[in-house]
Amino acid sequence: MTEKTQQILALNAFDGTSTAALAPDVAVLVERRRRSFGATSVLFYEEPLHVVTGRGTRLITADGTACLDLYNNVPSVGHCHPRVVAAVQDQVARLNIHTRYLFDVVHDYAEKLLATFPAPLDKAIFTCTGSESNDFALRLARLATGGMGVVVTETAYHGNTTAVTEVSPSSYKHGRPPAHVRTVPAPHPSNYGADVAGGFAAAVEAAIDAMAADGIAVAALLCDSIFSSDGVYADPPGFLAAAVDRVRARGGLFIADEVQPGFGRTGAGMWGFARHGVVPDVVTMGKPMGNGLPIAGVVTRADLLERFAGEFGYFNTFGGNPVASAAALAVLDVIAEEGLVANAARVGGRLAGELRTLSKARPAIGEVRGAGLYLGVDIVDPATGAADPAAATRLINQLRARRVLIGAAGPLGHVLKIRSPLCLSDADVDLFLEALADCPF
Repeated sequence: MTEKTQQILALNAFDGTSTAALAPDVAVLVERRRRSFGATSVLFYEEPLHVVTGRGTRLITADGTACLDLYNNVPSVGHCHPRVVAAVQDQVARLNIHTRYLFDVVHDYAEKLLATFPAPLDKAIFTCTGSESNDFALRLARLATGGMGVVVTETAYHGNTTAVTEVSPSSYKHGRPPAHVRTVPAPHPSNYGADVAGGFAAAVEAAIDAMAADGIAVAALLCDSIFSSDGVYADPPGFLAAAVDRVRARGGLFIADEVQPGFGRTGAGMWGFARHGVVPDVVTMGKPMGNGLPIAGVVTRADLLERFAGEFGYFNTFGGNPVASAAALAVLDVIAEEGLVANAARVGGRLAGELRTLSKARPAIGEVRGAGLYLGVDIVDPATGAADPAAATRLINQLRARRVLIGAAGPLGHVLKIRSPLCLSDADVDLFLEALADCPF
């Protein structure tokens, strides 16, 4: 099999060439979408889903089928969580305005959010998307350091603005990021041997050296701390620290992209970077903070923010608006009151263990990686152990037929990406394992 890197939106995508085999209601919607949305629109699965509602870990289709959702991390505390729904309904009936006025809920949220971060991360900036957050973080880093260069991993994804697409190699169908962006291999023994920490740090420094040779000073190392698009790489805990030390020694900052590993997903605390014993200079967050409502943010140090404010004005009209802030505040309350960080650790740990056990009987299941409720599972050729993206795609669609929704990751698309809402239960795990065991992949 020839290994070919796939663009991130091509993973498990509906090809759209024919709607003849689709259910009538699905076919109609696909055609309407094609006419209205154009070539940038992407759908999942060989047979796209027509969904009408969601509850907890379930998405429910137009015919009433309830599907176990192991893909969507954005509704972090569960689809249509009643606490979040009530908070949004109450707030939207009273006030929704921008943050140039004073209102309690955004201040309540900012204080509660900042209390989850270590010193000296004590200032919050609210945006509407993770892309905006990462764009702002890059501006902070470049102003603070005087550098332009950014180091990212080879299949990283950080968002959709012009600046953030440049640091998202997985978004490119052709070509590569510009010269001020340098890539390093994912943190795994296959790339660095037994010393992942040392190898990854050396690769980051080599990238900084290469930029310097071209007259480009480093501004930042930008990492999603679970390396999700690269194929999910979480271990060993602490491996990021050496790379962070190297970039700081060269005058750069560390930006932790917590859009996916944040808010308790790794099961080791609220933030993925904490597993590595590091304190970032800048932390970015996305829509999981509001269970899908358009609220995102940046947390950083006062000195970095003051320097930025001395040079630029910044105003995000609906970043931190009252309705989105109410949703985000409810999310923090639910995470605490329902013990969802501990649930991610326990249920995710059990799921990882069960998958490793199943792999002994199903050799197409390769390495199982991750932390908490963010797992990556390699699908491989049983005879050779080589990555098998075609088998992964078949399996994803076989699971979809068995009412289990799952995604793909990694440069080849051969990694099952498991990132359910944080309320995943033992019964949900059992259902998934039964469906997986029943698949003929």
